[in-house]
Amino acid sequence: MKMTPVNLTMGIFLFSQIVMGILGNSSILFYYAIFIFSGKHLIPKDLIIEHLTLSNFLSIISKGIPQILSDFGFKNFLDDIGCKVIMYTYRVTRGMSLYAMCLLSCFQAITISPRNSRWMMLKHRAMKCIGSSCLVSWLLHLLLNIMTPVKVTVPTYSKNVTNMKSYGYCSWFAPRNLATTLYMFLLCFCDGLCLGLMACSSVSMVNILYRHKRQVKHIHSVQHFRKVSPEDRATQTILILVCTFIISYAISSIRVIFTTYSKVSVIW
Repeated sequence: MKMTPVNLTMGIFLFSQIVMGILGNSSILFYYAIFIFSGKHLIPKDLIIEHLTLSNFLSIISKGIPQILSDFGFKNFLDDIGCKVIMYTYRVTRGMSLYAMCLLSCFQAITISPRNSRWMMLKHRAMKCIGSSCLVSWLLHLLLNIMTPVKVTVPTYSKNVTNMKSYGYCSWFAPRNLATTLYMFLLCFCDGLCLGLMACSSVSMVNILYRHKRQVKHIHSVQHFRKVSPEDRATQTILILVCTFIISYAISSIRVIFTTYSKVSVIW
């Protein structure tokens, strides 16, 4: 791929994000590694964050670094096996990252539920099943994306190759048939299910915080010097985080579908 000013600009932009992502996720992984080697046990929330950080780190490495090298004009730095490995790793870790975020959101919603809530009955069960749930999810995403290595090959720059999408560092065979459509629908359904559960758990947390604010309203009225209550600050944080994540992931999914079925290659 010839390096153009647009590719160079995009490469520098991605490089800055990837450096921050690698440093941030690697520091969290290093912290948990020290924590584990010191003989301490991770609580369920930390266990979810550990899997989330690992999947994010692998996703950044497998997608970001090859894309940067491609934008900077490097050619043929991956062979057929390398393309299959990095694309398969990216697809698996992308799905696992979304699942871990969904699991973390649902677990937090269960954790802050009142003691008389029916969700508290699931709290102790959830704590015991976190580890096995994450392992099962890794296995599920490995199986769900099993067709990825079959469809990925070394970069193809010829315009005469039908149904072949070139990403610069690898090419993706995407025939426009019913099987591809059903496969894309399955992937989108899994992503949409996780996003829906995340949105429901966030709404549940906001509802719990609102009811708690009403119950302790007399305390807030005494502490009138506080402009914003802790419940309002927590609600704002939840809404900002979940909206940002859902919008970003929705745009990412739309981009994947567009690049799969579009005949033109766009830098965004």
